[in-house]
Amino acid sequence: MNFTIQRWAVKIEYDGTGLVGWQRQDNGLSVQQILEEAACKLCNGQFKIASITAGRTDAGVHALGQVAHLDFPAHIPLTAKKIRDGLNYYMKPHAVTILQSGLVDAEWNARFSAIKRKYIYVILNRQSRPALDINHVWHVRKKLNVDAMNEAAQTLLGSHDFTSFRATACQAKSPIRILDKFNVYQIDDKIYFETQARSFLHHQVRNMVGTLKMIGDGYWPIKQAYTILQGRDRKLAGIKAPATGLFLKEITYPDDPFQ
Repeated sequence: MNFTIQRWAVKIEYDGTGLVGWQRQDNGLSVQQILEEAACKLCNGQFKIASITAGRTDAGVHALGQVAHLDFPAHIPLTAKKIRDGLNYYMKPHAVTILQSGLVDAEWNARFSAIKRKYIYVILNRQSRPALDINHVWHVRKKLNVDAMNEAAQTLLGSHDFTSFRATACQAKSPIRILDKFNVYQIDDKIYFETQARSFLHHQVRNMVGTLKMIGDGYWPIKQAYTILQGRDRKLAGIKAPATGLFLKEITYPDDPFQ
């Protein structure tokens, strides 16, 4: 860059339906492309604005509180309100919106400054197919044992080699992750899988949910989750849960960039 920058953090909500995920790709429209093109328009088309995100989501995955940062030329007069409202204006009609924005130090990084990431997965557990939530749940007709799934989830907490639950194409240097939280609970006919860690492996959440679902429907006993974990082999684990039910809920930082 040949200009002084102002770095802005943005909290983003989006519906991943029909998008190829967060990252720019040649085969379709991404959240990143929508955001960066809007940022360019906010600069009257004079500058290309790149973004860095806290976590890349796959095609069809949604976000309630994704975080990214963008570097704008410092000479352009911007405020938190102008960033939020301006980006939201230019991102229409896409189902992507800025919830909050905040000015941060140039060293602050949406990805590397994050200390916790929280995901929620949603299963609709009823006979009737979803009408309103068709792109936002995994529809499972067979009654699932929530208590069994929650008990199995607790055996995955802590620091482990999560090879059994990572994608075969995962590019992470190490399969070791520390799972801080993994609770399974039901509200009406929806079952929620809420999990938190500093970082996750590619497809880790969806693969863990797929395994727990197979415990919940009685295919496997509760202890199978830990047995699979210790096996360190993706072939041992259950199916990968569909992308539709996964939401990136929250990113946590040592200091809230939106205060």
